Amino acid sequence: MAALSRRSLLTGAAGLGVLSLSAALSACSSPASISAGTDELTLWYWPRSMNPSALKDAAHGIPGTNKRLNAMTPANTNWDTRLRTSLAGNADVPDIVAINSNVSLYFFDEDMFVDMNKFGAQSFKSQYFDWKWSYGETPSGRMCFFPIDSGPTGFYYRADVFAKAGLPTDPDAVSAAVRTWPEWIELGKQLRAKTGSHLLINSTQLFNQIVNASPERYFNRAGDPLYTRPGSAIKDAWDIAVTAIKAGVLGNQQIATDQNAGWVTGKTAGHIEAVWWAQILLDTAPKTKGSWRLASQPVRAGNSGGSFLAIPHTCQDPEAAFKFITWSQTAARQAQAYNEVQLFPSTPAALTGGTMKDASHGFFGPQDSLAFFKTQAETVPSAFISPYEQIANYFTTEIANVEAGGKDPNRAWDDAVNETNQVLRKHGVNV
Repeated sequence: MAALSRRSLLTGAAGLGVLSLSAALSACSSPASISAGTDELTLWYWPRSMNPSALKDAAHGIPGTNKRLNAMTPANTNWDTRLRTSLAGNADVPDIVAINSNVSLYFFDEDMFVDMNKFGAQSFKSQYFDWKWSYGETPSGRMCFFPIDSGPTGFYYRADVFAKAGLPTDPDAVSAAVRTWPEWIELGKQLRAKTGSHLLINSTQLFNQIVNASPERYFNRAGDPLYTRPGSAIKDAWDIAVTAIKAGVLGNQQIATDQNAGWVTGKTAGHIEAVWWAQILLDTAPKTKGSWRLASQPVRAGNSGGSFLAIPHTCQDPEAAFKFITWSQTAARQAQAYNEVQLFPSTPAALTGGTMKDASHGFFGPQDSLAFFKTQAETVPSAFISPYEQIANYFTTEIANVEAGGKDPNRAWDDAVNETNQVLRKHGVNV
């Protein structure tokens, strides 16, 4: 594939369901900040995506500026649709906006956001995990999306079920037993033979988490597809998932009610997901408190989730907005955010400052989940997430067809590749 031009990005964006913003905005000559003419900067965020104390303090004044913050949670609606509609209509655009882990979708229209390098963003880079920082850099090298929280992943497992199977139960011992995916699958086979339990809900979850832990994904920064190349990370993840399906270590649980029941009963004795999943597990299976532990997943940890702050180009005072962003995302503020709303830091200094408190409240027995995920965060690789990854659902759909429908894995792989390529060609991308 040839490198993606601005034209091809816009064509692809429209075709893939992402609003193309430039055409709508090019006809507008005046700023459209929702707070134009006031001493405020308006922030859009969703509940629990920002540090409450920082928002409260900034409402009285943003340090180093003559502005104060007006933090708003827009009416319950599709977040991305709301933001794109405001940008495309050039009306009621916030000065600062939180954007979720699907940040790459906005790479299509990166010029709709301020390049924070203009205000010295690069001088802050060393304070954050390299991999998290890289997610916010556009293919052209602009720093448009500043790190908030992160989502390092790990292997959650039921120590009591493992004990019944005669398997290791200590986190270090389990980590040592599953350094590779073949070892993980072998452990799952033993678990299934002794207890009838599964290591993970389904093949889609496994496939996605292997990809999330890979330094190579579907495309490179030039827009070249990597999934069809020999030995690609996507094909490797596919083959591992197929092997796990054939070994019977996955639960083939495709709906949430079955998944929740599995975690409650122990039918599913493991999961691979980010730090934030601990709260979901606590809400889903509170009676299993003390039975769960955390081990390193095979090869390395990945990242799942985590958000960013951006400055739309209509911002009435982008320099003041940048000062708010950097002030609100210091190590001290990120540690505070974890203690208040469990946002896992993207700056390592927050994890070593001594003020963060383990929020698991004994759910993992004597294990310190905060210390565990700190270690995992240090192993996450940097990777480029292309805006075209939204069509990767063909791969996840097909791997589910293999598991749930018994489809031939080779045919399913070919179908995923062909369907992906077909959509890309349809929207002007040469494959």
